[in-house]
Amino acid sequence: MKIRKMLYLKFARRMSRNKQSIPVPSIISDNTKLEGTINSTGIVHIDGSFKGTINCEELVIGIRGKLEGEIKAEKLYVYGELLGKAVVDSLFIAGSAKLKGDVTHSSIAIEPGAYIDGRCIRKETGASNIVQMPKRSKSA
Repeated sequence: MKIRKMLYLKFARRMSRNKQSIPVPSIISDNTKLEGTINSTGIVHIDGSFKGTINCEELVIGIRGKLEGEIKAEKLYVYGELLGKAVVDSLFIAGSAKLKGDVTHSSIAIEPGAYIDGRCIRKETGASNIVQMPKRSKSA
């Protein structure tokens, strides 16, 4: 796993020299504890422990990762532990994940074995366009 990360970072740096834009994730590695607020227009990957608020495009909570707080992201991948609230477009909860809290999402995928203690709430999209069908009268 470490070799893959190292190769990815080397490849991303080399490509950035070639004027091609490949996002390099912000990584909170294992055995690292942070508190505060993270605002990113890219990818954030947590393998350590984070307490606070994260606003980003894509968030990955690794198998050993633990996040306690609030999240606002386009994509959220949970392999580790999430304690708190999240508002996301796309949500993936792995079989190894532990989710305690409420997540508002547009789309969701949950693997068998995932632990969820909270609510997964679908965002209301186009609810104002729903038309109620009139009740049928009973015919004799």
